[in-house]
Amino acid sequence: MATVASAQQARAPVSTPAARRRSFPVWRWVVLLIAALYFGIPLYAGLKFAGFKAFTQVTSYPQFGSAFALSLRLALIATVLTLVLMVPTTVYVHLRLPRIRRAMEAITILPIVIPPIVLIIGVLKVAPGFLISTPDLLGLEYVILAMPFAYRSLDSGLRSFDVKTLVEASNSLGAGWPTTLWRVVIPNLRTAILSATVLTVALVLGEFTMASLDNFQTFPVWIVNFEQNSGNVSVAASLLALFVTWLLLMLIVTLGSRGARRRGGAEVTLFSVGTRQTTPTVGEAE
Repeated sequence: MATVASAQQARAPVSTPAARRRSFPVWRWVVLLIAALYFGIPLYAGLKFAGFKAFTQVTSYPQFGSAFALSLRLALIATVLTLVLMVPTTVYVHLRLPRIRRAMEAITILPIVIPPIVLIIGVLKVAPGFLISTPDLLGLEYVILAMPFAYRSLDSGLRSFDVKTLVEASNSLGAGWPTTLWRVVIPNLRTAILSATVLTVALVLGEFTMASLDNFQTFPVWIVNFEQNSGNVSVAASLLALFVTWLLLMLIVTLGSRGARRRGGAEVTLFSVGTRQTTPTVGEAE
């Protein structure tokens, strides 16, 4: 029987990358072509309307550098605070309070349901005076907006491996909770953390409503305000913001995917985290 099975396996066709490329369905090419046209035609029209000279003029306008630097600063603040708050919370819910996971999903969806104007009024009523006049308040508000996306990304990452077994094994080796979180859980959750980072950065760099209501001139607000003076330069600034955001996201995705491939884990994508990973190890938790 073993000989017959070996012979059948030997006659079975071997799936190679070239064979998979040849078997790529035609309808997928059609979908990719339609998507390319859907996104490419507006970009081409914007480039043609603005002209390449407008891109060189954008950086010479006043307040361009300060607005762009403020957006990057807010992206850094929101990303760090979101991860510091959501990673321990999500891990604790998975370990100690699995019954409230549905309640957590309902709570974290509220920033998407509640209108931004309501969030702004509520924050301004309860915020301390020393924060109201600083951009740091806007960074804290972005943490609230990023919470739904970060929580779902981290929750998906925790479901991809047996976190309870890893924590119990780490505790049996004498590691405390901080050591277990830092040296056991986070290395296996790194892919989900990078995915949450991608979503948070994309949200902050493209957010307009809350920044304008708070009277802070971030890069999206600067683009809208500048549109009244020069249409082609405003379009060039919008395209520049799009390209810079895309480059930042692709850089995060590339670094995350390379690290995941070295560890044999799932790859990072812009919208999800792969759920199939190799069996995680506890590591040096002593």
